[in-house]
Amino acid sequence: MDILENIKHRFKYAGIVEKLIYINLALFLMVFIVNTFGFLLQTKSNFLIDWLSLPASFDDFLYKPWTLVTYGFLHAGFLHILFNLVALFFIGNLFKQYFTSKQLLDFYIYGTIFGGIIFMISYNFFPALQNDTDRSILLGASAGISAIFIGIATYMPNYHIKIPLIGFVKLWILAAIWIAIDSIQIPVSNAGGRLAHLGGALFGFMYVSYASNKEITIFNSLTEMFKKKEKKAPLKTVYNSGKKNTYTKKSNKSTTQQEVDAILDKISKSGYETLSKEEKDFLFKQGKN
Repeated sequence: MDILENIKHRFKYAGIVEKLIYINLALFLMVFIVNTFGFLLQTKSNFLIDWLSLPASFDDFLYKPWTLVTYGFLHAGFLHILFNLVALFFIGNLFKQYFTSKQLLDFYIYGTIFGGIIFMISYNFFPALQNDTDRSILLGASAGISAIFIGIATYMPNYHIKIPLIGFVKLWILAAIWIAIDSIQIPVSNAGGRLAHLGGALFGFMYVSYASNKEITIFNSLTEMFKKKEKKAPLKTVYNSGKKNTYTKKSNKSTTQQEVDAILDKISKSGYETLSKEEKDFLFKQGKN
């Protein structure tokens, strides 16, 4: 019981990235356990994979509409979940340095949905895939992770990430490589999965581009775009997109706000890693206020 309570306590107070990782791991362990008993009892299939994975067939999907979301938390192989969760950890925490937990969850869920839709459309449209429609399924967190990564890369493309043995690389270059790898491997293997990854990436790009063009701040939750417009108190952002200030406060900024703006401008030009320890501490304190 102590172990169970400890796990519940850790999950309750974990950040959104850690919670997503815990959920993916929990489902993976459940699939592993069911597979083990299935092997021993000589059953034909894993009911969890059948129940939670996304089918390529529209007819099968109509009986399991929840799979458009649940497939994004499901993994069947150790290397599959390992690579996805490592990517989620680093990309998710980069996203969380500037955006909120709610926004990260929005990108993960809606990227998963968008990737799933592209997957089903592809298997019912492209001749190369149509013969496999009835026996193909989709699972894995890659579409949601792609949405998060391409979204932040679109919003701050010149952000620098330090890679061992290589040095600083701009985020847009890493995003381009990410897209290229999936694109060139479509004819090689896992065509449906690759297309789903690209679908999630397309969502991340389209949403950030739309928000920028329409002067809708990325810090508003995606779901706010579909709610009835009401007058609300101005939001305090953590990152300055460089667009016209929408605050209703007086135009004269305080000294503290000017310091924050100067640090954010430095981040947009050179990246977070170029800040001094004092600047990072100052920005962290202001973000908590």
